[in-house]
This record gives sequence, structure tokens and C-alpha cells, in this order.
Amino acid sequence: MIAELSLYGLYVPTLLLLSILAFICTRVLGKLLMRVGFYRLVWHPALFEFALFFILLGSFSTLLTNRG
Repeated sequence: MIAELSLYGLYVPTLLLLSILAFICTRVLGKLLMRVGFYRLVWHPALFEFALFFILLGSFSTLLTNRG
């Protein structure tokens, strides 16, 4: 994985950017799943979203690492 990215001279860890992306995707998917009514089937919605965040974060990290 790329260790850090330079944004206008400021070095930002790649994991921070991936975490922000995963958080945004988790919020969007959460709103979509709530609208569909999926959370009626989930025992603990907060725990489900927490797990969804880490699944997305791991997926983005794997895609970034295995891109070449």
C-alpha cells in the first residue's frame, strides 16, 4: 500500500483517505438500506454499520494494494 500522499505539500496517510471514503460509502449504504427496510432484519443496526465500515475499508485497501 502507498504509505502517504502529498496534497498541496501536506502528507496525508493513505489509510485516512480510505477511512473517509469508507465512512461516506457506509453512510450512503446505510441510508439506502434504511429506505429499503433492510434494518428490520438486522439484530443490531449500529453493529451492522460498524462491520460494514470495516468491510468497505478492507475492500478499498485490497483494491488499492492489488491494482498493479
